[in-house]
Amino acid sequence: SLFIAGNENDTVYQYTLSTAWDVSTASYASKSFSFSSQDTASTGIEFIYDGTIMYASGSGTDTIYQYNLSTAWDVSSASYASKSFSVSLLDGGPRQLYVSPSGDKLWFMGISTDTVYELDLSTGFDISTASYNSVSFSVSSQDSIPTGVFFKNDGSKMYAIGISTDAIYQYSTT
Repeated sequence: SLFIAGNENDTVYQYTLSTAWDVSTASYASKSFSFSSQDTASTGIEFIYDGTIMYASGSGTDTIYQYNLSTAWDVSSASYASKSFSVSLLDGGPRQLYVSPSGDKLWFMGISTDTVYELDLSTGFDISTASYNSVSFSVSSQDSIPTGVFFKNDGSKMYAIGISTDAIYQYSTT
């Protein structure tokens, strides 16, 4: 499946890929979920490894929200888990998120500061237990409007997506 978050209508849409990893074969799965009860400007989504938890960042409230999916990878089965973490003291524009495979860390791209921030989750996959651990990395030398962040599964590489340069940047974390 492919998931797209719409900033204008605060909804995530689900698409089916008839050929795995080939976006040219995508078709709308008639499945969606609205974040509008939590935030009016959703800017990023992330799923845990098994598809049962989804996180959404919202720049209207500068908060990361957590949702449970009663059916794995089916956004129409999502419900708000009443768990969130405000990032307003770090950045006024959280964008894309990435959660570690073990669920003990979550990173988000801050568009206001052009910085990736690392959060520790004291209870795995529970955003309400998040705390900022003073680890961050500025990507402002590469792009002044970064919107995305992603890590290689083993954590050895970080990737940042920038709008002002229309580029993806790779960083070594080791």
